[in-house]
Amino acid sequence: MKSIQRSLSLGLVTTLVVVGVVLLQTSLWLFEAGLRRNLQANLQAEAEGLLMAIVRGPDGQQLDMQRVGPRYQRAFSGHYFLISLPDRTWRSRSLWDASPQWPKAPGLGEALIDGPREQRLLVYRADYQRGGQTIGISVAQDYTAIAESFDRVRLSGLGLVGAALAVLLLLQRYAVKMALRPLERARQQIAQLQRGKRQQLDSQAPVELQPLVEQINHLLAHTDDSLKRSRHALGNLGHALKTPLAVLRSLSLREELASHPELQASVREQLTLIEQRVARELARARLAGEAIPGAGFDCDAELPALLDTLAMIHRQGLDLRWQAPPACRLPWDREDMLELLGNLLDNACKWAHAQVRLDITETTGGYCLLVDDDGPGIDASHRDEVLGRGTRLDEQQDGHGLGLGIVRDIVAAWHGTLHLEDSPLGGLRVRLELPPPALRSRG
Repeated sequence: MKSIQRSLSLGLVTTLVVVGVVLLQTSLWLFEAGLRRNLQANLQAEAEGLLMAIVRGPDGQQLDMQRVGPRYQRAFSGHYFLISLPDRTWRSRSLWDASPQWPKAPGLGEALIDGPREQRLLVYRADYQRGGQTIGISVAQDYTAIAESFDRVRLSGLGLVGAALAVLLLLQRYAVKMALRPLERARQQIAQLQRGKRQQLDSQAPVELQPLVEQINHLLAHTDDSLKRSRHALGNLGHALKTPLAVLRSLSLREELASHPELQASVREQLTLIEQRVARELARARLAGEAIPGAGFDCDAELPALLDTLAMIHRQGLDLRWQAPPACRLPWDREDMLELLGNLLDNACKWAHAQVRLDITETTGGYCLLVDDDGPGIDASHRDEVLGRGTRLDEQQDGHGLGLGIVRDIVAAWHGTLHLEDSPLGGLRVRLELPPPALRSRG
């Protein structure tokens, strides 16, 4: 996955390296060009001084060594000359026995030439006319120290560019982090939305994020409206089907069918299957229509009323207790949680002798829900069977056998797990492991 920070850093590094190197090299080139012009003027003055040192003698043109500076007398001093006449040549004593490859073109040499003792020489040549003769004077100066200085400056400049680059990268990282902070707040708000702690994102956002936040809020509102309409329609369908099914069940008990017991039993069996299938498919359709969490399930507000209702429905003296973390709010839709816990606790109450317990704990992977009773329990060999479609857990109790099947569908829609175990109270324990909800479509 591409990182915005990495992409920006790479672009910044590339730009700064190119710009820094270009500026550094251009600055050095301009400085060296100015220095060479200054040295050219000095070397030109030296050449003209040597021209003045050429005098007429008894044997023609002579070089007056008294007019030649002492630096041309000292061996390997770094200052050298070569004077060429048609019939003779003078070399500076400072060259000793070295023979540099003097350039032939007049002016300042573009390239350095090799001098004595690994010196690098900057050479200036000028041609003069005197007495009908051409006098070529080449003057050289050791450029080694200057070139090494430029190399040191270049390395130092690259070091400064690297240091500046590191500082700018840190500043850029901090700036990007600050610029992306609104996105982090939006992510946290979406996480709160997943846990059912909010219904929309905060509308106060930077100008660049405002259209995105508004679009997400619009989508959330539209989805919530569609979900409410869908559930309302499903509820109406369920109520609408109850009356015809009740009429059909009443008709199946009429005397006309009493003389046909096999037909009557078959009709009643099919009506039971229809009722089970309708209840199951309505619950599954409602779960499939869930796109975002609802308001969440407030344990402190909902569980006391649920347990009071169960206590009134079932026999007196049944000890119903629950335990959850302080201010626990489960991040799932309230209606779904009421249906899930209602089915589990209702089944537990039907089979319990005296005690039913509900324990809710928060884990690193979500939530763990335990429902225990002190009833007869279920043999381990039959536990998978009672979770099957339409299998009744309570053959001698009133009910249609859909309790744990509906619970299983809800848990599957939430990507959780359902296990039947032995309870410490002596009966059955139902363990639910529920991961946090995610904003994704459920198939």
